[in-house]
Amino acid sequence: MVATMQSGALVSDSVVNEMVKERLSEADAARGFILDGFPRTLDQAENLGEWLKGRGIREVVIHLAVDYNVIIARLTGRRQCPRCGTLYNVSSHPPRVEGVCDLDGEALIVREDDKEAVIRGRLDAYERQTRPVLEYFRTAGRRVVEVDASTDSPEAVHRKICQMMESA
Repeated sequence: MVATMQSGALVSDSVVNEMVKERLSEADAARGFILDGFPRTLDQAENLGEWLKGRGIREVVIHLAVDYNVIIARLTGRRQCPRCGTLYNVSSHPPRVEGVCDLDGEALIVREDDKEAVIRGRLDAYERQTRPVLEYFRTAGRRVVEVDASTDSPEAVHRKICQMMESA
C-alpha cells in the first residue's frame, strides 16, 4: 500500500472503506469528525452514506474549489525536511536559506508525490472518480457547501468554512 501511495495511485475502495469505518468507530469520533479527501469515489460515498445513515448522522460536504494551475504550483513548490518533516514552499513559505531546513540544517527534498507528473495523475483521477461524488451528494439531497480556496490563505479559508457552518 505504501508503494501505491508514493506513486500517487489511489488505494482500493474496499481497503479505504474499512479503514474509515474502523477509525470512525473510535470513541473520540463519537461527537463529530471531519473527513479530509474522503470519500473520493462513488463507492466510497455510497458506503459512507449507508454507514452514517445507520447511525443517524447527517453530514455536510465542504468542497474546496481550487484552480488546477494553483494546485500544481503549490505542490511542486513544496519542500520537506527529511529529518524533522518540516514543510516549506518556495514561494509562500521559503526557508531562510534556500534548500536548507531552518530547524536542523538538513537539505530539503521534493517528495515523490509532489512531482508534477504525479500531481497531474492525481488530478486526472479526481476528474474521473471524485468529481462525480459531488453530483452524487447534491442529487442525494446532502448539504454541499462550495468554498473558493484558490487565492485565500488557509486561515481565511478556515474562517469561511466556520462562518458557513455557523449559519447552517
